[in-house]
Amino acid sequence: MYQWIIFDADDTLFHFDNFAGLVHMMAKYGVEFTERDFNDYQSINKPLWVEYQNQAITAEQLQTRRFQTWADKLSVSAQQLNHDFLQSMAEICQALPGAKELVDYLESQKVNMAIITNGFTQLQKTRLERTGFHRYFSPVVISEQLGIAKPNRKIFDHTLTLMDNPDRSKVLMVGDTLASDILGGINAELDTCWINHHNDVHPEHIIPTYQARSLLELKNILESVL
Repeated sequence: MYQWIIFDADDTLFHFDNFAGLVHMMAKYGVEFTERDFNDYQSINKPLWVEYQNQAITAEQLQTRRFQTWADKLSVSAQQLNHDFLQSMAEICQALPGAKELVDYLESQKVNMAIITNGFTQLQKTRLERTGFHRYFSPVVISEQLGIAKPNRKIFDHTLTLMDNPDRSKVLMVGDTLASDILGGINAELDTCWINHHNDVHPEHIIPTYQARSLLELKNILESVL
């Protein structure tokens, strides 16, 4: 049924633990980063991500503004802190349970695989190389490089062009975030699968084609439709 599957990266294929990454990074500066520090960071970081996905700010603005408070405290540039954070995230990265089994299965079924991520180039490229997942996915489209983020249809149209414009009914978008991955796939007229890790309820205006609580469950779904 599907000739192509487009995946999100963070918390879809790879474990993405902001807090652990920040603890790992701040330890290099001799800082014991606490949950309270993390909550303060997220109060800045989360609204910036919404602005970025709405194209109100650039990737560079997001990356620097989220670390400006700590940059002032540590007398280090926000750019350097962002670089160190992304490096720390790459160092602690792990594929989610079932990810390797899923991509091996799809490869055996001759299903093409791509990635569209709103994450940043430094982390995504390093992580794909370190985990060995780079060989499975082409194209890998990173919003920072294109200047357009999910759920904007344009990033999907660009990716589909790189995929030689397959029949959209033969393409499935898989992701864990309703507001970017699933809404974006719907905007691009693709079938979607929501990786619903926490058994949440989707709003009425964002209805995925499929839901799976894990990549193993997604593999079971795909085995029944491919």
